[in-house]
Amino acid sequence: MLPVALAAGLLQRGYGADAVGLALAATSAAFAGLVVFGGVVADRFDTRRLMIGADLVRLCTQSLAAALFFSGHVVLWQICAIGFVNGAAGAVFQPGVAGTVPRLAADVQGANGAIRIAEAVAQLAGPALAGLLVAFASPGAVFAAHAATYAVSGLCLMLLRLPPAPPRERHGAGRGARAFRADLVEGRREFRSRPWLWRVIAIWCVYMIAVWGPAVPLVATEVIQRHGPRAYGLVNSALGAGTVVGGLLALRLRPRHLLRAGAIGLFAFAGFPVSVGAGAPVGAMAAGAAVAGAGTAFWSVMWATSVQTQVPADALNRIHAYDVAGSLAMMPVGRALAGPAAGAVGAGPVLLVAGGASVLVAGALLMTRAVRDLVRAAPGPAPDTRATVPGGPADGPCPADEGGTGSTATGRR
Repeated sequence: MLPVALAAGLLQRGYGADAVGLALAATSAAFAGLVVFGGVVADRFDTRRLMIGADLVRLCTQSLAAALFFSGHVVLWQICAIGFVNGAAGAVFQPGVAGTVPRLAADVQGANGAIRIAEAVAQLAGPALAGLLVAFASPGAVFAAHAATYAVSGLCLMLLRLPPAPPRERHGAGRGARAFRADLVEGRREFRSRPWLWRVIAIWCVYMIAVWGPAVPLVATEVIQRHGPRAYGLVNSALGAGTVVGGLLALRLRPRHLLRAGAIGLFAFAGFPVSVGAGAPVGAMAAGAAVAGAGTAFWSVMWATSVQTQVPADALNRIHAYDVAGSLAMMPVGRALAGPAAGAVGAGPVLLVAGGASVLVAGALLMTRAVRDLVRAAPGPAPDTRATVPGGPADGPCPADEGGTGSTATGRR
């Protein structure tokens, strides 16, 4: 819902693509800059309470944004500041996500596939609803609905039942600043010791600058300006439908080399920015979005499963935080450069270049031996699924809607 609300709301107030890019960049910059510290915190404290607190903060920030758009007094720096706080809260929320799936699921790949399908169902309804709210109400109504989703998230976290948390999470809170720094360094060491991990992140930095960073604001502004917000909602819903297909494929296909199979699926993303950049009809853009959604969803399941099964449980939250930070570090750069680049040569050519860059990125993943030849981890013992009382000290996080190379980054990746 958020890209629809920001693009439509700022365009209605006389701002352009550069303002949309900056507003989105403020959120992603705060998230990418702080998520590593959030990973250390997630390994040391009760992640459930941290995540509920983050949801409460985002409930407040999006409610404030709704009030600003309802009042008609929208100033860009205020929207960017709200986005920055929103991103900081997401940095606290996200790191514990990766550790939850292997705690609850014996079939990690199947669980990740189910998560992607659930996200896609929301992605089908969210943009379409946002387009209708913009068309028949106002962007402020979208922000109000978006704020309500964080209230729902917090309630679900309160009701979530989890097996006992590792002792590190329950007893690590009082170890001091020196131990906090040691945990930070240890997480970095674990990250660097896995060539397949850091090489994917390095390649993904290029993807963020050249592909995803510019694609989000430019696709939004191009489709809305040419065809209206309802068409943009339709295109995003097609992206969600494709994500459902990709999640279903990930539930069924069990390749021995997960990242190799995922990289092949990632080639499909190119059709989305190319169709928009070429000025194709709405139907063709929706088809390109659907194919892109299927490919990226399949990649994200293969990636998330690889991280969750190849990394030790006691370092998983921190490794996931490094994954997310590295994946998203260059997204603010790509989004901030999208407006000036579009102003210099036009949004269409920039999107065509983004489509070509996405093909090169998928090819680079396949050409990297450590990535291409990584073998699926042998299945471990099934997790202890004895439930605890919701809200108790052993409870932790639930899957979220934000992430790095392994999530639907439209979040918002």
